[in-house]
Amino acid sequence: MARLFPILCSQIIFCFFIILAAADDESFVRSMDRKLLGLKKEKLSHFRLYWHDIVGGRNPTAVAVVPPSSNSSTAFGSIRVIDDPLTMGPKLSSKMVGRAQGFYASASQQEVGLMMAMNFAFMEGKYNGSTITILGRNTVFSKVREMPVIGGSGLFRFARGYVQARTHWFDLTTGDAVVEYNCYVMHY
Repeated sequence: MARLFPILCSQIIFCFFIILAAADDESFVRSMDRKLLGLKKEKLSHFRLYWHDIVGGRNPTAVAVVPPSSNSSTAFGSIRVIDDPLTMGPKLSSKMVGRAQGFYASASQQEVGLMMAMNFAFMEGKYNGSTITILGRNTVFSKVREMPVIGGSGLFRFARGYVQARTHWFDLTTGDAVVEYNCYVMHY
């Protein structure tokens, strides 16, 4: 019995330290009631917007910050920073409801495939000051491209969903484009 006592004591002390360590690991996180953050019932919203990417001319909204590699037919390696108007209709003169701000990088050597990282910053109506964040692959010459909505701010806190992009108009000479975005967003 005297031999078992030190072993038993060491096991009890070991268990005590495991319990303390587990309690310490969880002390920085806690469960919360979503109502404390003002979150109500989750809803699904659909937005149809037109994204105007203006590469040429006197007032471009997409500016190259890294040129493509010299021997690439897909502009691989190029990066453009954007501040593109988002409008309600396909014409640039239609009502502007926000701006697409971020960047896209040519990330494919086999096709024109972009890695898009942008915020749709709304500047109109109920959603003024709110954003949704889009991050994903955009194969430019596909009829429909789908990218995830990975978050948001303001009325779009905890947002998730996806967008579908369809090219409405593209100028091969200048690189300017108008793209229809259908955004499906779950938010509170």
